[in-house]
Amino acid sequence: MATPNQPSLHPIIRPPVEHEIVNAPVRNDDALGPNEDLDREPDGVPHDVVGLTALFSVMLAMLVAFMFLAGGTFTRVAAVILVLIAIPTLVSSLRKRADRDRDHLHPSR
Repeated sequence: MATPNQPSLHPIIRPPVEHEIVNAPVRNDDALGPNEDLDREPDGVPHDVVGLTALFSVMLAMLVAFMFLAGGTFTRVAAVILVLIAIPTLVSSLRKRADRDRDHLHPSR
C-alpha cells in the first residue's frame, strides 16, 4: 500500500514528466543559423569521391600485389610502370571530379 510520501508506481513504470518538446531543425530552414546548411557535406569533400578513391586504391593495390606474386621479372617491371602511371592518373581524375562535384555555393568552414 502506498503512502503519501512514496509514489505508487515503480520509477520505470511511472508516466514521463512533462517537458518541452524540442523541434530540431531537421527540415525547418527557418530555424537554421546563418552559417548552417543541412544539404552540404560537412567537410566539403564529396563523399562519393572518397568512396571511389578507397575502392580504386584497394583494387590497384590488389592488382599490383598479384602481379608481383604471380609474375616474373617482366611482370614485376610492368607492375612498377603501372603504379607510376596509374596513381597520378587516379589522383588527378578524382581531384577533378571532387572540384566539379564540390558544393561551391555553401563551402565548408
